[in-house]
Amino acid sequence: MREFKPNPLLVIISGPSGVGKDTVLKAMKAGGFPFHFVVTMTTRPPRPGEVNGEDYIFVSEEEFNKALRSGALLENAVVYGHHYGVPKEQVRKAVESGKDVLMRVDVQGARTLRGLIPEAVFIFLVPSSEEELLRRLKIRHTEDEEALKLRLSKFREEMESLSEFDYVVVNADGKLDETVQTILAIIKAEKCRTKQRKVQIPL
Repeated sequence: MREFKPNPLLVIISGPSGVGKDTVLKAMKAGGFPFHFVVTMTTRPPRPGEVNGEDYIFVSEEEFNKALRSGALLENAVVYGHHYGVPKEQVRKAVESGKDVLMRVDVQGARTLRGLIPEAVFIFLVPSSEEELLRRLKIRHTEDEEALKLRLSKFREEMESLSEFDYVVVNADGKLDETVQTILAIIKAEKCRTKQRKVQIPL
């Protein structure tokens, strides 16, 4: 009997803005797990503490549009006035290397990727409550009251997309380790499937 070797996974982590996608992925990176973490390209300015090339690839509108026109992006979206895109070649090389690949995108981006790469694993992060999400957004001090209302409205709309995902994970305040462990458990379970997912990145 030949050795059983699971196929590499492409894990899409999505969810409403402010739910903690970046925080969860940073915690997973800090854990030293053998994953490739996709670095998203964006035109939004860096937040305090963010590092270019590690947290995001920060580019100008002109640079982003050039990548878009050349077909270099797997998916792209406009979120609150800023462009976000996933570099296609980065994902392809990581999958071909045999590594499991983790990527965070907004709900709109996840929907696009579901159409392009249906064999990916789609995880939807949610807060434990709407009140908790509002508290997190206020702590960031990046939005005024009008912007917060817009985000809450968007949150309610995006929660309607829950059924489009394979898994839902609650990312509650003060329980980041639990969130990470749940995602790791999902990845481990996927590795044990008798019918393995086979990810193919579009050309």
